[in-house]
Amino acid sequence: MDLSIVIPAFNEARLIEQTLRSVTTSLAANAESGFSSEVIVVDNNSTDNTAELARQTGARVVFEPINQIGRARNAGAAQASGEWLLFLDADSVLSAGLLADIFRVIDSGKYVGCGSTLRMEGLPWWAHLTLQLWTGTSVLCRWAAGALVVCRRDAFQAVGGFDQELYALDEIRLSKQLKQWGRQRNLQFTILTTHPLETSSRKISLYSSREIASQIFRIFFLPKKTLQDKKRLSVWYDGRR
Repeated sequence: MDLSIVIPAFNEARLIEQTLRSVTTSLAANAESGFSSEVIVVDNNSTDNTAELARQTGARVVFEPINQIGRARNAGAAQASGEWLLFLDADSVLSAGLLADIFRVIDSGKYVGCGSTLRMEGLPWWAHLTLQLWTGTSVLCRWAAGALVVCRRDAFQAVGGFDQELYALDEIRLSKQLKQWGRQRNLQFTILTTHPLETSSRKISLYSSREIASQIFRIFFLPKKTLQDKKRLSVWYDGRR
């Protein structure tokens, strides 16, 4: 069974090699799983050498000129050949244990897809509390964090992939759509908790608590207007790295 790992990347020269090394190491540790795999990095119109670094580590690179996370993920999926798709953020580290858990989900034949809880190091108390609140919500509602989403390719195509009208939190909408698609076929969507995905906490150091609180406030109280306008989503799109 084939797995396509899709990594959207915009100006990720600082972290892309670390992410790709983690993928390579995790795949090697699970070599006896019986899965074949491919790694696709989507260069989302980077102005640094992200694409070159990705090629040097052996990844296949595709180009998406419009800077939007959902569009980049969809562009990678369109080039993928796997029966299963694994979307991984370029500032995250995939562990062998988490990948083994994902393979068990796939092998069981009971799931349409899965997400994972997250681990971030060095968080201040308010950010740690926010992450804990998200973790509880994610597990309870079975909403995947965008840092890691896994699903069947046929289900992904059937629901239309990531919603390109949204510039953030499109992974929540996709989770809802995958759950509905799976429910009709007696398949589940789950959040894995045993091996949380290690992902970067850089937004916490790059943005002040006031900036982050303001972003959350706008999303919560003006969701449609905010999520459909890239200019209102500075924490995702103002280019700080």
